[in-house]
Amino acid sequence: MFSTETNKWALGLVCRKVAVINLDPANDSLLYECAINIEDLIKLSDVMTERSLGPNGGLVYCMDYLVKNIDWLQSKLEPLSKDHYLLFNFPSQVELFFLHSSAKNVVMKLIKKLNLRLTAVHLVDTHLCSDPGKYVSALLLSLFTMLHLELPHINILSKIDLIESYGKLAFNLDFYTDVLDLSYLQHHLVQDPRSAKYGFSFQDKESVGNLVKLIDKSNEYIFAGIDASAVEFSKIAFTAAAVQEKYMKDDENFDDDDD
Repeated sequence: MFSTETNKWALGLVCRKVAVINLDPANDSLLYECAINIEDLIKLSDVMTERSLGPNGGLVYCMDYLVKNIDWLQSKLEPLSKDHYLLFNFPSQVELFFLHSSAKNVVMKLIKKLNLRLTAVHLVDTHLCSDPGKYVSALLLSLFTMLHLELPHINILSKIDLIESYGKLAFNLDFYTDVLDLSYLQHHLVQDPRSAKYGFSFQDKESVGNLVKLIDKSNEYIFAGIDASAVEFSKIAFTAAAVQEKYMKDDENFDDDDD
């Protein structure tokens, strides 16, 4: 498995002096020795207690706090940056890297103040390859992160030693590492019930009703009190075939082409 400790060991083999910087305030049980630990500045547990925040909100607060106190990190990095290979361990919360600006601000300030040359290494769990939908989502996340951070970007399939425990892959491993023609995944995505496609028209009562059903299900309104109109909506069948039959002309040659 790929980990901070494994990477530190590997870099030691090529005779590099490595300094690990833990910037994950949720990582309160370190399995490796780090030169700098964000917990010396701020602790997630304290933030959650004092600010009444959950884990995700607490992490965002901690990263914002680090940005405001970047001088603390800079002062600790200056003596290391001269002759050490710096290995930063960031939180695994994905929102920090494509929605919020705090992680990017930390990176950009360090580049500017210390003239660092940094590369983003994005770890993707290997088990995502066993699910076409999750694999495509991981690709999009990697793309968004790369565009947001504006750094050289490397994707790593982590926990590769456990890949066989997730079941047989649809393609050889190089299909996933090289990101070959994704159109080959289309057949597998169509078979996934979570990838169902829906048609919609604002002028159609059934379409609007179907949309309401989906929204009610997503926000769990269906588990609360439901009025009569909502009950009527719930009786409406929502299938792609029904939408196609209503809004698309039949292609008499469709079956012949398939044959």
